[in-house]
Amino acid sequence: MKLIFAGTPEFAARALESILAAGHEVVLVLTQPDRPAGRGMTLQASAVKKVALAHRIPLYQPARLKDPATHETIHLACTGQGAELMVVAAYGLILPQAVLDLPRRGCINIHASLLPRWRGAAPIHRAIEAGDGKTGITIMQMEAGLDTGPMLLAETLAIDAQDSTGSLHDRLAELGGKLIVTALARIDELVAAPQPDAGVTYANKIDKAEARLDWNQPAAALARKIRAFNPFPGAVVTLAGEPVKVWRAAIADGHGQPGQILAATAEGIVVACGEGALRPTELQKPGGRRVASADFLHGTPLKPD
Repeated sequence: MKLIFAGTPEFAARALESILAAGHEVVLVLTQPDRPAGRGMTLQASAVKKVALAHRIPLYQPARLKDPATHETIHLACTGQGAELMVVAAYGLILPQAVLDLPRRGCINIHASLLPRWRGAAPIHRAIEAGDGKTGITIMQMEAGLDTGPMLLAETLAIDAQDSTGSLHDRLAELGGKLIVTALARIDELVAAPQPDAGVTYANKIDKAEARLDWNQPAAALARKIRAFNPFPGAVVTLAGEPVKVWRAAIADGHGQPGQILAATAEGIVVACGEGALRPTELQKPGGRRVASADFLHGTPLKPD
C-alpha cells in the first residue's frame, strides 16, 4: 500500500521500520518539529525523522494542524501520490477531522494499551503505576475523540513484576510493529468493533511534579511509581536533606514513621512508608551517575533514625 505515516518517538520509529520492511511505500512522514535537548539544548531530530531521512522519505514537520493551510501537503500526498491510508503512532499532535478525512481509507492508530483502558498520552506509565497485570497493543480506526475509535486488532502482553516503563515500552514497540504489519495485510477483511463503554480510563500526560515521592504512601504504590517513572521523569525522594532519584527499589520488611530510615548497611537502605517499607537499590545524586545503594552510602553516610 501507499501510506502516510505520522509519529515522533522511538515507539513510532520502530513501527515505521516494520512497515517499510514489509514492503509498503510511505510517500510522506509527519513528525513533530526538532526540539532542543541535552545539556547544550541543541535541536534534535525525532526518532521518526531519523528513519525517514535514512530512507529518503519526504518529511513534513508542522507545529500544529489546526490551520487549513497546513493540510495541503497531506492533501497532495493523497491526491498526487496516491496515499490510501495514514498510520499514526505516538504523533503528539491532534489530527482535526479535516485531516482524518483526507486519505480515502482513513487513518489508523497504533495505541499502546488494551482499549478502552488507558486512552490518552501515557498508557505505558499509567498501566505500571496502577499495578496492571497486562497491557497490549490496539490497532484502531481514528476519529475526532481521544482514542475513542473502533478497534480493528488487539494483542495482549503481560506486564512483568520487574518491568519499568523503559522495558515495557521496548516490548510494546516490537509488538506494535508486528501488529500494524498484520493489520495492513488484512485491512480488507478486518471488522471494526466499537469500544465498550465499560472500563474506560485515561492515561494523563506525565507531569514532572509527580516525580517526587511521598513517603506517606504505601511501599507497594511507591515501588510501582518508581518503575513507572523509569526512565522518565525519574522518581525523586529526599535523603540526607537533598533530592535523590531512585531508579530501582524493592518492598522491604519494616515499620516506622513515614520517611524514617530503618536501616543503612551494605545490604542497602530501608525507609519506612505509610504502609510497610521500601528498599531503594539504585540511586542517583544531582549531577551524579546511577549507583547501587551500597556505593551510594560510601559517599552519603546515612544512619537509622
